[in-house]
Amino acid sequence: MWRSYLKGFKSYLLLERGFSQNTKDAYLRDCERLFSFLEEYNPSITPKTLTYKHLQVFLKTIQTPDKDKESKLLKISTQKRLISGIRAFYKYLLIENIVDFDPTELIELPRLDMRLPVVLTNEEIIKMINSIDKSTYRGAWTNLMLEILYGAGLRISELLNLKIDDIYPKQELIKVIGKGDKERWVPLNKIAFKQLNLFLENSRTQIKVKQGCEKYIFLNQRGGKLTRIAAYQAIKEIAEKAAIEKSIHPHTFRHSFATELMLAGADIMVVKELMGHASVRSTEIYTHLNTKHLKETLLLYHPLYNKH
Repeated sequence: MWRSYLKGFKSYLLLERGFSQNTKDAYLRDCERLFSFLEEYNPSITPKTLTYKHLQVFLKTIQTPDKDKESKLLKISTQKRLISGIRAFYKYLLIENIVDFDPTELIELPRLDMRLPVVLTNEEIIKMINSIDKSTYRGAWTNLMLEILYGAGLRISELLNLKIDDIYPKQELIKVIGKGDKERWVPLNKIAFKQLNLFLENSRTQIKVKQGCEKYIFLNQRGGKLTRIAAYQAIKEIAEKAAIEKSIHPHTFRHSFATELMLAGADIMVVKELMGHASVRSTEIYTHLNTKHLKETLLLYHPLYNKH
């Protein structure tokens, strides 16, 4: 019964809400989780009879580990997205007049913890880049990947979806398709553009490109589109080789990009646009990442800190 509405919900997410394929898939998985729970908990519940109390029981199951099963607590961020997925489903049901009220309106989103993301210093990133064997094809794309991730603050999905036609060397800009298929223009430094051109002219010509992948910049050794897993593995290996002990993944370079800008005094609204954030609240976290400069300011200017 519940799943009979998924076809229309898919169209709603893609056509009316303009969500990306990844977000659409995540929301559908979230709904499947709710449907499976309801089938076990009370199969007679329908979209019209579902209440806030039913949802409370469901949310309690994802927030509390089951002692009799090998279950894991969902991260707060995953819980928030799951609730967003179910809310979107009920908005669709309301629009289609399938239900008369939305029980998800009463759900409070769990509060995110304010753990700060791991960032790398410029010196650590240079150390990693210097550790790459650039004579190999894998080393060439790894080097270029780090240059663009750190130089432009891209999400890994945005990087892997970059196409040759998205590059504008004369203007020193790249066109990026972000979350929700939103387009933005991001500057890229001359060194990165030079390495990009060398990669396309030399390294990338060494492989046989698979049909349908010709437009993408980042390809694997077999000529297919590079995957997130391959990118993560390459970064992990280089970090180990460079003796970087921090927990590093592709998004670390995006965090580092934003942090460097904020610490240098960049306008937060400009950083928001460069990052492709929908809200400035997402950008504000980078104002809390490094307190060293705050302490230095106090040491220089506050009378209590200048006492000997």
